[in-house]
Amino acid sequence: MKTLQKLTLAAAAVLVAFGAQAQEFPSKDKTITIVVPYAAGGPTDRVARDLAEALRKPLGGVSVVIDNAAGAGSTIGSAKVARATPDGYTLLLNHVSMATMPTMYRKLSFNVANDFEYLGIINDVPMTLIAKPSMPANNYKELSTWLQQNKGKINLGNAGQGSASHLCGLMFQSALQIDMVPVPYKGTAPAMTDLIGGQIDLLCDQTTNTTSQIEGKKVKAYAVTTTKRLTTPALKDLPTLAESGVKDFSVTIWHGLYAPKGTPAAVVTKLNEALKTALKDPDFIKKQEGLGAVVATDKRVESAEHKKFVLAEMEKFGTVIKAAGSYAD
Repeated sequence: MKTLQKLTLAAAAVLVAFGAQAQEFPSKDKTITIVVPYAAGGPTDRVARDLAEALRKPLGGVSVVIDNAAGAGSTIGSAKVARATPDGYTLLLNHVSMATMPTMYRKLSFNVANDFEYLGIINDVPMTLIAKPSMPANNYKELSTWLQQNKGKINLGNAGQGSASHLCGLMFQSALQIDMVPVPYKGTAPAMTDLIGGQIDLLCDQTTNTTSQIEGKKVKAYAVTTTKRLTTPALKDLPTLAESGVKDFSVTIWHGLYAPKGTPAAVVTKLNEALKTALKDPDFIKKQEGLGAVVATDKRVESAEHKKFVLAEMEKFGTVIKAAGSYAD
């Protein structure tokens, strides 16, 4: 009986502690760290730094810093947050990799669906299909013909296993039912250099990486991967792949915010509310538009809808990855 009473008192003490913690969250004496599982300077890092600035005000002026924990297709940084103390002071900002890791890496040390609290989608980044400047095709119709004529000889670059460009390439090949030779690089920069130099034929990558190259006419652009045409001046005349005949093709690189599983519900709510406020910040919106990104305004900004969306994306990308047998482990 005494043992039971002690356990009950201990449990009550824990609940009181967590309740008090949630009530005072965030403490100005503490720093909120957003872990970015990629190197500094990349597209996801830029999104995180812009968001950190926008979050400070709705979180009462608390300090929000970035921790770049890059490596292994974002699994290192993601695992770091999955293991972190669930108090709201360690968060994860990751992109579509959250939906692809469960299939791409068959021996993950964490469970994407169950080891995180979902705080909301941040933005969507469209992708563009581009080619080397010497590509003879001048529009997508001509490119489609060229692809059919050059089966088995097409080099498709990507920024590494599990990268956005790798995933887009897999989806594109699957949609066309044409196998292409994957050429992985350690990042987008060297892949783009070789595309411009004509060492590879094609690349499908984020507008954050391709728009300036398209504007400078250093590459040929054929289509965007969104369901609707973009309004960005340099890209507004590009058709969507769907309207070009690639049925139901739609790929965007979204970013989301996460906390470790077990973070108190009241803290999750405060973080979600702060995120929704940050997503309406004019400066944040302007910075995201400058990156070619579209700030989320739909129901995915809610925690439950965020998770529902990611689970659906897991199924979509998982099917393609399994079909290609393209694993990272």
